[in-house]
Amino acid sequence: MPFGTKLAFGAGAIAYGVKDNGFAVFLLIFYNQVIGLSADLVGLAVMVALIIDAFIDPVIGHLSDRTNSRWGRRHPWLYASVIPVAASWFLLWHPPEWSDTGLLFYLIGSAILVRSFIAMNEVPSIAMLPELTRDYHERTDVIRYRFLFGWMGGLLLLWLAYAVFLTPTPEQPAGLLREEGYHAYALTGAIMMTVSVLVAALGTHKQLAKRPERLPPRQPLMAEIRAIFGTLNNRAFLVLMGAGIFAYANQGLNFATSTYMQTYVWEFPAWAFMVWPVTLLVGVIFAFLVAPPVSRWLGKKRAAAVMAAIAVTLGLLPYVLRLMGLFPANGEPETIPIFLALITAATGFGICPMILVGSMLADVIEDSEMKTGLREEGLFFAGNLFMQKCVTGIGTFAAGSLITMVGFPQNAVPGQVDAEVIDRLMLVFTILTALFISGAVLTFVRFPLGEDDHRERVRQLAESAASRARSG
Repeated sequence: MPFGTKLAFGAGAIAYGVKDNGFAVFLLIFYNQVIGLSADLVGLAVMVALIIDAFIDPVIGHLSDRTNSRWGRRHPWLYASVIPVAASWFLLWHPPEWSDTGLLFYLIGSAILVRSFIAMNEVPSIAMLPELTRDYHERTDVIRYRFLFGWMGGLLLLWLAYAVFLTPTPEQPAGLLREEGYHAYALTGAIMMTVSVLVAALGTHKQLAKRPERLPPRQPLMAEIRAIFGTLNNRAFLVLMGAGIFAYANQGLNFATSTYMQTYVWEFPAWAFMVWPVTLLVGVIFAFLVAPPVSRWLGKKRAAAVMAAIAVTLGLLPYVLRLMGLFPANGEPETIPIFLALITAATGFGICPMILVGSMLADVIEDSEMKTGLREEGLFFAGNLFMQKCVTGIGTFAAGSLITMVGFPQNAVPGQVDAEVIDRLMLVFTILTALFISGAVLTFVRFPLGEDDHRERVRQLAESAASRARSG
């Protein structure tokens, strides 16, 4: 595949990365500590919004698989999503001065809009992967660009938030509580999203924006619904989604609690918040470089399981050692560097399984085509996003419930939170994370598709296509 196409395909994930960064890192603390909505209500709102919105993904995937235009199946959706994505994101961070009930419904509604319009872009965009290449290992090489750009976009905005938008001022020493900073954050994110969607659409237009040769048949509504569930009832897909349920629930929990952990558990100084995104970017680059060779060495499913296990071990080590009284105390010169080093390594190993999930999902397409006779890339990738949204919402809800359950105070001042509250927060967080990742590891190894099987399926499908061409 041309290198420019890989870059354009990857750049499309910046919009998704910006959205994920906002929902996972700042949305809870913004609506809780800045706007004043209780943490459990914020978690509930995000979970409800994401679950409702998640049902839209399979519909978009199903419709994009059947879109018949001179610009192909995917590109009309990409171009149509540009303005709605940016506008809905901007509105999410500008809530009105309503009652708690009104704010709850505003958050639910605006969150649904953001996630739905992102789905209009992300589902057709990532569904282009199986069309771009059928090579078993090249798919891993190509999908990693989406993770690289998605994380880079999110981390760039994260760095800008900590270094520019949410820095302390004389009027507001707690920079994370500056409402006007979140407004600048929202505007910058909207601009990044717009550029991302346009680059992806224009950069892949020449290669894929053409009328499709074959389309799945159109049927009455109930037959279409039955066909959706029938297609998604693929064993390999269900195993992959099972692993994803555990992995993304853990990601939602970790991201939603990260600001609390850094601010109140580790008491990050200002410089650490600015270094934090840079160290995470090192982890992303590590995953970008390591995932393909490890996948070739161990195979996709074993590589995913092994690297997920390494990631959780490294990520929980600081918390386990702190609970045991073996980690350096806050304020010691080595505390933050050791913590950042371990979390950076954990991030790198943790992203690798997600890259491989995307590559394995592309392999499911041919397995399904062999069984159903249809190529429904959009539906499968939408199903994956459906799972991610539902489960990440559950993880965010778990984070909000965790903050409330341990008795974490509102308007808390770093260094002045009761030590017992901090210990309870770390202990429950450690237990939940260990359980989630153990489930993911045990499920990854049950994925039934391998490289030899894939090659045989591609060969048989090519022969069938040639036979149809001759008979036609």
